[in-house]
Amino acid sequence: MSQWTDRRLLDLLGIDLPIIQGPLAGVTGAAMVIGVCRAGALGSLPCAMLGPEQIRLEVQAIRAATRNPLNLNFFCHQMPAVDVEREARWKETLKPYYQELGADFDAPTPVSNRAPFDETSCQLVEELRPEVVSFHFGLPDPALLDRVKATGARILSSASTVDEALWLEARGCDAIIAMGYEAGGHRAMFLSDDLNTQVGTMALVPQIVDAVQLPVIATGGIGDARGIVAALALGASAAQLGTAYLFTPEAKVSAAHHHALRHAKESQTALTNLFTGRPARGIVNRVMREIGPMSPLAPAFPRAGGALMPLRAKDEADFANLWSGQALRLGVELPSYELTLRLAEQTLAQLRRR
Repeated sequence: MSQWTDRRLLDLLGIDLPIIQGPLAGVTGAAMVIGVCRAGALGSLPCAMLGPEQIRLEVQAIRAATRNPLNLNFFCHQMPAVDVEREARWKETLKPYYQELGADFDAPTPVSNRAPFDETSCQLVEELRPEVVSFHFGLPDPALLDRVKATGARILSSASTVDEALWLEARGCDAIIAMGYEAGGHRAMFLSDDLNTQVGTMALVPQIVDAVQLPVIATGGIGDARGIVAALALGASAAQLGTAYLFTPEAKVSAAHHHALRHAKESQTALTNLFTGRPARGIVNRVMREIGPMSPLAPAFPRAGGALMPLRAKDEADFANLWSGQALRLGVELPSYELTLRLAEQTLAQLRRR
């Protein structure tokens, strides 16, 4: 497909379609990425919840199936100091659920962890040499970032405000992912923890496009070709879709998550910090309703989820994070390859009618 008029991102990343599969930590594996890459879009492997050997094996599987450009995605958070008192108060808040479900409250609390980009991650990038490396929550230490850039990888990172986009541009990003308030999963916010700074996709994308000189990728509430067309009309060079790929058979979603995605209404998602300690959008379930989706008691990211793990093991529907964006009702059940091609074909068809 050579009919795309804005080729800035296509040429920059070496892809054929202005579509990026959002990195869905804990859900995306090699099979989904392979389908997206084979279709000509950019497949993204989320690495924050994988160990080095797991990442290596996933990349080997992807490279064996396709040589098209690949994105490795990493988190850039700072690991917090352990706050024993806060974690004890948080677990005490959850004690009635332990008693109700028969979970062992006195057992050691599991550790919920997501690894930030570090020296080991950097060495892995230098070894595996992905064409694209994307980051969430800002950028890594400048010395590490310089080493990533030295591999030839293009650098992407997510911004949830214009100020964040300008910060990323000034520090060497090659393209900016403009993340609207509607997006599922963790907010990209890193210059502020004030949720009042967050802006919807339709308002955010054109303001970032006007503020930076880099190609912009729109994400958040984009669930089908109509959303991609809208993103392109707002000045974005491409769209990133996450929730849409949760409906593919390659997505490693639990039965409870699968059911929620297919039955929740568009109004039944909310930002919550209960599951990790950082705001992320998911489908509202019992624990979010009863405690409230945002709690000052939740330990700092990523440690909040540990105390919920024994409850999740008993009742996943009510005590697990069911990440989803607001466009979940647009999801269709197709393999990742077919979904990607369908999105591109329908987008081109709509653009021709304009």
